[in-house]
Amino acid sequence: MNVLLIIIIALLFPGLINITRSLLSGRKGPGLLQPLKDMIRLFRKGSVYSNTTGFIFRIAPTISFAAIISASLVLPIGPWKALISFDGDFVFFIYMLGLGRFMSIVAAMDTGSSFEGMGASREAHYGMLAEPAFLILFGSLVLFTGHYSFADIFTTMRNGTGFAYGIGFMAAFLIFLFTLVETSRLPVDDPRTHLELTMVHEVMILDNSGFDLGLILLSNALKFAVFGTVIADFFLFEASAWVAIAIFVGIQAVIAVLVAFVESFMARFRMTHNPQFILSLTSLAFLIFVGILLFLEK
Repeated sequence: MNVLLIIIIALLFPGLINITRSLLSGRKGPGLLQPLKDMIRLFRKGSVYSNTTGFIFRIAPTISFAAIISASLVLPIGPWKALISFDGDFVFFIYMLGLGRFMSIVAAMDTGSSFEGMGASREAHYGMLAEPAFLILFGSLVLFTGHYSFADIFTTMRNGTGFAYGIGFMAAFLIFLFTLVETSRLPVDDPRTHLELTMVHEVMILDNSGFDLGLILLSNALKFAVFGTVIADFFLFEASAWVAIAIFVGIQAVIAVLVAFVESFMARFRMTHNPQFILSLTSLAFLIFVGILLFLEK
């Protein structure tokens, strides 16, 4: 059930972002299902490969997609437990996302293109700066709750004190910013531009086409839904199945609208300022860590 809900969110909510962004700019814009239609259209096409690419370029989209699906398996949603749950599963989660990023980077470098190599370099740099924030955050939550798995951490946070709720809101805000970085959206990257000197994610997939490109777009949508699920898990209190689904979908919708607002009213940072923005995530995670230490009197 968990993976099914995440896939449904991934297929529908990119369209909601586009609709909201279009309305905010005074345009009608594409329909809710347009991103899904684009993926289906690409899945029906064959992929074209350059003579300079090798087998890594061909298998990278599939491995990246499998890594995102694997990461979703450890996430609980309301009354539904994660399909896989064990101590330290949050480390497995970030490593699966890291594997997906690694395959995207090596696939871009496998093309031999200087543009795609430039995008791969930026992606590796941003990932190196962003991942410590996630690990520091959940390491802090492990210290605060005394548990080492997503399910136990979220349950303890939801049933905790007012301080726990405050930490949960700060953690959700941090993960929202982390989502902007991981999904290559404003203010870090502009997915609507095709100017090679400013692109990060888009420039890495210039050589992909057909089925492979559709798989990459689906993987990016799944990544958005996965991080939205992590945020929603901080607020999914004990409730019946249908109430939990309603709350889950509502939180995901709010996240999609917030992303659209950021993309509509916030300009993309200069490339030299992106590392400063990403490092601010680690600073916020460290602030949460220090707050927990003070609260626990350690």
